[in-house]
Amino acid sequence: MNERDEFLRDRLRPGQPGAPAARPPGPQPNGPPPPAAFPPVFPGPAPQSAPAPPSVPPHQQAYPPAPMRAQAPAAHPAPGSSPPPGVWSDVAFAPPGRTGPSLRADRGWRRIVEMITFGLVRPGPSAAQREEVQFEAAIRMVLHGNHKVGVLGKGGVGKTSVAASVGSIFAELRRQDRVVAVDADTAFGRLASRIDPESTNSFWDLTADKHLHSYTDVMARVGRNTAGLHVLGGEPAAGPRRVLDPAIYREAALRLDRHFAISVIDCGSTMDAPVTQEVLRDLDALIVVSSPWADGASAAAKIMDWLADHNLRGLLQRTIVVLNDSDGHADKRTRSLLAREFINHGQPVVEVPFDPHLRPGGVIDVSTEMAPPTRLRFLQIAATVAEYFASRPADMRNRPPAAR
Repeated sequence: MNERDEFLRDRLRPGQPGAPAARPPGPQPNGPPPPAAFPPVFPGPAPQSAPAPPSVPPHQQAYPPAPMRAQAPAAHPAPGSSPPPGVWSDVAFAPPGRTGPSLRADRGWRRIVEMITFGLVRPGPSAAQREEVQFEAAIRMVLHGNHKVGVLGKGGVGKTSVAASVGSIFAELRRQDRVVAVDADTAFGRLASRIDPESTNSFWDLTADKHLHSYTDVMARVGRNTAGLHVLGGEPAAGPRRVLDPAIYREAALRLDRHFAISVIDCGSTMDAPVTQEVLRDLDALIVVSSPWADGASAAAKIMDWLADHNLRGLLQRTIVVLNDSDGHADKRTRSLLAREFINHGQPVVEVPFDPHLRPGGVIDVSTEMAPPTRLRFLQIAATVAEYFASRPADMRNRPPAAR
């Protein structure tokens, strides 16, 4: 036996008395042993000696790499669901069954790799999928009572499309609640046409019948889309035009509050309109829609100034700005400058990309027709609004609890 064979025999012989444990050649660290071959998907708690990261309010957390994007809320796990994932590696090699189905890549090349390797290679979720998990968890957080969000903006910026899309996202992900979109735009609002064109009822149909007591009674006066979003149109479908006034709006809102937990209200473009001021009285959150151009941003800035001048600074703190690219011709540099301007004034900003599905003016389908990047940004808007809902004390809302 040569010297090499004797060396290997002594190094690899198990259980030799007094022999040190076999180690690979080379210098060995003094720290803990190397990790297992398959690291856990959810990292364990940090050592006690490590300082905890500073607490950052959810609406101030950034989601790179979009530098002008609004700070999104932190995720809140839904009741009975697994907590949102921690840090995922870009590609995780794990045996079958090691990662849960909710953590797998669900689209694109990552899904193809998992399929062609029969699950032996499981690429981790993309950055967009991780954001989606966080936003959906925030939208599904536990809420109590009634909540209302208004949507404001000058004409032509896509205000109605944003209202219908946000309402549909809430209805799709909060099946335990009833969600209604309300058309309070007195300038020939088109909200019902983006949700349920077959709905012909209006405020007057809802308020004229004094015997509407049950949810079934109210259902006969509103429309509904496939996501589960109900809609109340603003004007009668037939007959002479009737202009909505604050008293009719208030009566309809009181009736809807008995049966719907979340209301998304598409407001008019004139802040001084009596109906708009009536809507602003009890909003829990506000979405201000702007085009990604200077004129649209100027109008949105005037809305902010109006809120501050009319003692609505509390609502201003629960306001999110949406830069909506409704025609696909937005200049990236201009859009970034406008977003930075709003952010510097304390308003979170979400940039919604151009989506051909939203352009024609038909029924909006957030589940199958809307482009994934657009849906992701509407998830972010809805998640931010849900955080605003949760942050407002219940005793500040003088509305009765919604019927369950």
